[in-house]
Amino acid sequence: MPKSILITCVLICFAIYHDDAKAEQDCPPASCGDLHDIRYPFRLKSNGTSANNCLNSPAELSCEQNRTILKLFDGTYYVLGIDYELETIRVVDPGLLRDTCPFRPNHRLTTYDFTTSPYYPDYASVTVVFYDCRQKVESPDYIKINSSNSSSSWSSTTYSYIMLGDSVSHLLPSCNITSMTLSMLHESGNDLSFSFIRDELRKGFLLQWGGLVLPSIPPSSTVLYCYSRFHPLYCFGRFLKEGFSLTVRMALCINVLVLFLLYKLSWKKILKDDDKDVEEFLDAYKNLMPSRYSYSEIKTVTNSFKDKLGQGGFGSVYKGELSNGHLVAVKMLNDSKSKGQDFINEVATIGRIHHVNVVQLIGFCSEGSKRALVYEFMPNGSLDKYILCDAENNPTLSWDRMHEIALGVARAIEYLHQGCDIQILHFDIKPHNILLDENFNSKISDFGLARFYPRDQNTISVTAARGTRGYIAPEMYYRTIGGVSYKADVYSFGMLLMEIAGRRKNLNPDVEHSSQIYFPSWIYEQLEKGKSLEIEDACEYDTKIAKKMIMAALWCIQLMPADRPSMTKVLEMLEGEEVLQMPPKPLVCPQQMPTEGLPDDSDDTDFEEISAMPQSATESTSMV
Repeated sequence: MPKSILITCVLICFAIYHDDAKAEQDCPPASCGDLHDIRYPFRLKSNGTSANNCLNSPAELSCEQNRTILKLFDGTYYVLGIDYELETIRVVDPGLLRDTCPFRPNHRLTTYDFTTSPYYPDYASVTVVFYDCRQKVESPDYIKINSSNSSSSWSSTTYSYIMLGDSVSHLLPSCNITSMTLSMLHESGNDLSFSFIRDELRKGFLLQWGGLVLPSIPPSSTVLYCYSRFHPLYCFGRFLKEGFSLTVRMALCINVLVLFLLYKLSWKKILKDDDKDVEEFLDAYKNLMPSRYSYSEIKTVTNSFKDKLGQGGFGSVYKGELSNGHLVAVKMLNDSKSKGQDFINEVATIGRIHHVNVVQLIGFCSEGSKRALVYEFMPNGSLDKYILCDAENNPTLSWDRMHEIALGVARAIEYLHQGCDIQILHFDIKPHNILLDENFNSKISDFGLARFYPRDQNTISVTAARGTRGYIAPEMYYRTIGGVSYKADVYSFGMLLMEIAGRRKNLNPDVEHSSQIYFPSWIYEQLEKGKSLEIEDACEYDTKIAKKMIMAALWCIQLMPADRPSMTKVLEMLEGEEVLQMPPKPLVCPQQMPTEGLPDDSDDTDFEEISAMPQSATESTSMV
């Protein structure tokens, strides 16, 4: 038996004998305002410090201006009450207690956020979604917020609404989700008033912290199957301190050892079971999930897959129509590519994002090996068709329109990096993954390679290059130039922006002059020599737009991640009127990037296959 397993098992046995009564006795009850009897497992922090004898209590509350405060993720919540018998704590978002407009919570909270929290929402919790809409909504599902004002920055006239439940898949195009919270509201129907919902929201919602016991077993019985997110063995301590005999304790210890060994021997097999992983994920995070369809429903929606829109690296895309008449695009994932983790990435990422420049995931299908993703339909297809100026099959878009498309993509990436509680890295920004709606508004799609990481973490650990050749950041290959971070998406956006401005692929061996094969290198030399851009049928204004996009792109594709701007800075470049500073010369040519074993739509290239790092042609200049 490996030493680590043996040591862990021994520690488990010792932990079983641990008596939590001492921790409870050492931490006397405390009070804050109207809330009394604050005791184990909580400790009260007052005047910036906690009582020394309470440090063993796993959860900390604070007392500020006679208000008991719970720190939850990045936000603060008022504690309204604690039930130690039911092991629940009732909290409320301070924003809901304000009498001023707009009426909405300070923080955006969903059940998905509790995956790593010591708390978890009560099973009866209901999600409440707050919307801002540019137009009045005539739907019983949308409850108008009284005395709403134009608080949104995306429209001069805003109508604010509340929706109960998790039916976010019915989000109207004219509406934007501003915040979410939880509630214990159980009533439903079309006659609910705003004032009633407001009063219910101000009562807060319940969070549980205690052990989970199988409901089929009487609470008074001796149970092995319990778990506490504060103290994994707290349940054992509760039962054992009732006075078990030594024989019972030893039997319990042996059971734990056996269960632990069985787990260690079988965990690899469980991890390989994609179907189980997917189902566990969907069950765990069913709140706020888009609609789930059966495979037979998918066949009905797509009319048995008759209208094929395209083919990608992960599967085929078909046009479909829902029962309400809304057109959708259905992506059927290939068996060889439909890894459970990729499917989970897509649903987990895009299912929680609601941004005007991110394609909306309406639903999904997971039925054995059949997996599908149902998106809003984008009638103008993907951006790559318009970059190549195929006038015969697609209209040529104006420079102003191309600039707006680039701005939309930049805003979406900035939102992924800065607009959520965690950073989301897309890792596959390219023209094929930028879709255009009926008004040619750009929307990012395909989050199969996306990764999450905390906003206070500078880099993310990856073991393989992720993305598509030609758009992958160099640090994916050469770890010595810097860690992988959100700057990888900045690089990919820069390559995309360069193709938008050049109206051509960055690498094109069919050009007249060999110096123009790699467009970023060629255009940099032209600008460095002070030559003006020569654009066919372009006025001075169009040329100015093109040059602005090229200069911003050159900053984005710098070799060193530290030399690239953030997406916030990129937006300032694209939206501003000032002349941009000439950046250092980027990576000289794509031949310096390894290509062995890397197909055009690759997402798995090991670092061990990568050659030595190339040398930058110039010194680095930071403008982050």
